[in-house]
Amino acid sequence: MSFLKRMKEKLMGGPSKEEVKEPEQQVEEVVETEEPAQAELPAVEEGKEQEVVEETTKPVEEETVETVQEEKQEVAIVEEVKDEPEAEKESKGWFRSAFSITEKFKSGLTKTRDSFTSKVNDLVARYRTVDEDFFEELEEVLLQADVGFETVMELTEILRYEVQKKNIKSTDGIQALISEKLVEIYEKAGDDHIELNLQPKGELTVILFVGVNGVGKTTTIGKLAHRLKSEGRSVMLAAGDTFRAGAIDQLQVWGDRVGVEVIKQSEGSDPAAVMYDAVHAAKNRGVDVLICDTAGRLQNKVNLMKELEKVHRVISREVPNAPHEVLLALDATTGQNALIQAQTFKEATNVTGIVLTKLDGTAKGGIVIAIRNKLHIPVKFVGLGEKMDDLQPFDPERYVYGLFADALDEQLKEEK
Repeated sequence: MSFLKRMKEKLMGGPSKEEVKEPEQQVEEVVETEEPAQAELPAVEEGKEQEVVEETTKPVEEETVETVQEEKQEVAIVEEVKDEPEAEKESKGWFRSAFSITEKFKSGLTKTRDSFTSKVNDLVARYRTVDEDFFEELEEVLLQADVGFETVMELTEILRYEVQKKNIKSTDGIQALISEKLVEIYEKAGDDHIELNLQPKGELTVILFVGVNGVGKTTTIGKLAHRLKSEGRSVMLAAGDTFRAGAIDQLQVWGDRVGVEVIKQSEGSDPAAVMYDAVHAAKNRGVDVLICDTAGRLQNKVNLMKELEKVHRVISREVPNAPHEVLLALDATTGQNALIQAQTFKEATNVTGIVLTKLDGTAKGGIVIAIRNKLHIPVKFVGLGEKMDDLQPFDPERYVYGLFADALDEQLKEEK
């Protein structure tokens, strides 16, 4: 099986077992609500009872047929999906399917794909054969997408080797080869620990968020709290950003929206004292996960970096081996500046993972590869939109598919 087909099979897998069962449950619920309605029908003339029954059950039969058709469409992996209301999709468990998650990556990377892929397609159209001039222009396109100099050089070297090894002459299908090698480069950059380091049930997990102001840190905390709560975990938030005006209120708004408790003190309080109170409150209430906000700080502010180290010490003193995750929030729209921030924060604290926000708002989504390849820090989550469930665990294959979706879909059709 080709790389393209393997990736497509994984990314566009059918619905989960829960989803397959869900349509049946929906039908049963409809039938149950229809039965009392029939009992309340007015008396009808003899001979017309059958017509009433048929008219009453017809909507149920039509809904059943539609549900089955939708299920078949997902399993068959249709190219175009019926535009259903978001609430209806969620009620069917749509958001849990592999297909819908892949669609989020595809949609979230639209700006990068429109810029990056169009240039690659133009390159392929102008160079029908793979030669040195083609590689030089490809390097420029990759650099413009903020893939990073070192990564671009490594990728083009690998591509040159593959072209020579397989005696590839035409540029047809070069997108699939680029996709395959990008995934390989990302995965070989280090051991993948994309999943959060969550402790067993009954033990407190502490997640510390760091990052500069304006990267969407507080919003990301709220979305992560929503995600963990939807997985059945109890969550508490700690308002450790006591320096920025309105930061505490902003986190409280998210706490109210998600339905989780927020531990806070007045503006200007000692952040370490807030963390101390939050840890003890989480322990006393038997909370599963404590997510700690911290003051947004520029990477060159030494005093704020020292304050972060103090917060870290307080948490680790109260909970052994905590914080279990130190997540650095980075704004994808800042490109190479995000890479500089990541480098500095890595030196100041033990960053265990990166949350790349606003990936849907940039044409330079290649920064994901650059960060991973240079710093060897896994990207654990990416922000793909404004909705509550648009914070998604990072997946390199879905990411690469999002970059080349149109070209890969077209090539797969040709293979079929």
